[in-house]
Amino acid sequence: MVHSSKYDLLIKLLLIGDSGVGKSCVLLRYSDDSFTTSFITTIGIDFKVKTIDVDGKRIKLQIWDTAGQERFRTITTAYYRGAMGILLVYDVTDDHSFQNIRNWMTQIRQNASSNVNKILIGNKCDVDPSERAVTTKQGQDLANEFGIKFFETSAKSNMNIDEAFRSIAVDIQKRLAESEHDRLDVANGSKFRVDESQEQTKDSCCA
Repeated sequence: MVHSSKYDLLIKLLLIGDSGVGKSCVLLRYSDDSFTTSFITTIGIDFKVKTIDVDGKRIKLQIWDTAGQERFRTITTAYYRGAMGILLVYDVTDDHSFQNIRNWMTQIRQNASSNVNKILIGNKCDVDPSERAVTTKQGQDLANEFGIKFFETSAKSNMNIDEAFRSIAVDIQKRLAESEHDRLDVANGSKFRVDESQEQTKDSCCA
């Protein structure tokens, strides 16, 4: 973790998923490297900030933790538009939370930017295999269907937490860099066409 208050890029991330899947625990583990066995209920929305170093660039992550309950849905959907990356979280011991990922994807399509980065997270993977309701293959297959990356995580044992956040941050950084490159290409191309047009006009005037 980089402790400097200065940064090169600000990335806004959103954690979504059903209530009780461990979104707040995932965020607490990532931001504060701590874990609690107490059930954390997010009221409306909460956020944490963490700065990381990616290829020599300081990236400030502003991570919003949303409430999964239906009664907070209107509040939380307002935060979709500003999100640059969304982490969809389900609980590997709760099939209903896994099936609901499709509904959360619908929320993203309706409320978020079309180019927002997304990853799928199956949380609580440290549980005994007998407690699983969703297999790793099922999670990977769903991620493949949506064309997004997939991680199984455990906030309790700190498994793949850093990897998941870093992965989406790197992908967003790449997307923004490519977008800027394309923008410059378009701008330079337009300038070239204008200059070319002016040259042709000069030539016709001299004819």
